[in-house]
Amino acid sequence: MKHILLAGAAAMALTASLAHAEQVTVFGPWLGPDQENVEAVLAAFAEASGNDVRYVGSDSFEQQILVDAEAGSAANVSVFPQPGLAADMASRGFLTPLADGTADWVRENYAAGQSWVDLGTYAGADGSDSLYGLFFKVDLKSLVWYSPENFDDAGYDIPQSMEELIALSDQIVADGGTPWCIGLGSGGATGWPATDWVEDLLLRTQTPDVYDGWVSNEISFNDPRIVAAIDEFGVFAGNDDYVAGGAGAVASTDFRDSPKGLFSSPPQCYMHRQASFIPAFFPEGTSVGEDADFFYFPAFASKDLGKPVLGAGTVWTITNDSPAAHDLMAFLETPEANEIWMARGGFLTPHKGVDTSVFGDPTLAKMNDILLNATTFRFDGSDLMPGGIGAGAFWTGMVDYAGGKSAQDVADAIQDAWDALK
Repeated sequence: MKHILLAGAAAMALTASLAHAEQVTVFGPWLGPDQENVEAVLAAFAEASGNDVRYVGSDSFEQQILVDAEAGSAANVSVFPQPGLAADMASRGFLTPLADGTADWVRENYAAGQSWVDLGTYAGADGSDSLYGLFFKVDLKSLVWYSPENFDDAGYDIPQSMEELIALSDQIVADGGTPWCIGLGSGGATGWPATDWVEDLLLRTQTPDVYDGWVSNEISFNDPRIVAAIDEFGVFAGNDDYVAGGAGAVASTDFRDSPKGLFSSPPQCYMHRQASFIPAFFPEGTSVGEDADFFYFPAFASKDLGKPVLGAGTVWTITNDSPAAHDLMAFLETPEANEIWMARGGFLTPHKGVDTSVFGDPTLAKMNDILLNATTFRFDGSDLMPGGIGAGAFWTGMVDYAGGKSAQDVADAIQDAWDALK
């Protein structure tokens, strides 16, 4: 039987369970290639533990998990794409707290560890807080994409601070170029790319507790600190000189088309802020690492807020308690579990103990370095807000802002919409 290196209580629990093999069911959002990847991780756990491990994926996870939980037939372990739904289910008594000591382990072994503890800690049915979720597989949003050839030709350096990024933008304008391509168009979801900008900028202008209060609406959407973050977006998107096509084109440009200006000759723009998925919309044949590259969307050097990172990820929870379910969660803490998926691609981790040389893709390795250097991690705020706000009024409000409405008026309207939901 394969030996697994685990620490403390996790090692004892897994070792004790080896003589008592169980069936372990796992329910998650992955189908296709990602299903094969998660099944490879689970197969390693099955081999190590002797348990019969079965995964079921669904593109209707959010609806099905509620049906299963209410019927008492939930899988042993369920993988939530968003912590908000996991928190709701914890409050209804559908989740089991993770083993004692798990929160301390996360603090010690994950970069920005307290952030991950906070994201997995929810109030249970009795109102008391416990750690219910372990994040395993993370996505990164705080990236700026560029063409190394264009930067080299113009003599531009990678900015190390937000002050330097703004100075570079001004230099590009002075040199006769356009620094940014920004597009908010996305069919019925038009406006969402601007929400990521605002979230990233809020993390760079205010402490994490302000971000958290904003997401929960304990801090109102029209609080001056939030209005200021929206206006920081306007520094980029509201400047005709800064944006390809001018500020008036931002709302009408499709986000999938917006990065293509990086690759035109001469370039229509030099930079594009977008999450790790955007190369899927680069021109065919574009090689990331050669034709395109990225750098960390930097923090303000003057504000001393560390290196915040915005992203998303999947949170693993126990929805049908059993010893083997806890053993699986312990296995996910091992470098081995992370490295299996790392080697297969499409996987990032804040785990400081992994061997990053196993990444088959140097692009992913570079993204993971940004994650490992983070001092704060926060989940995409709009995904944590009520749907009518995060996938509604916030989107349309940012389109209105790009169209010329003031940040204060936009924030007031979004707060009015939130109040109407209460």
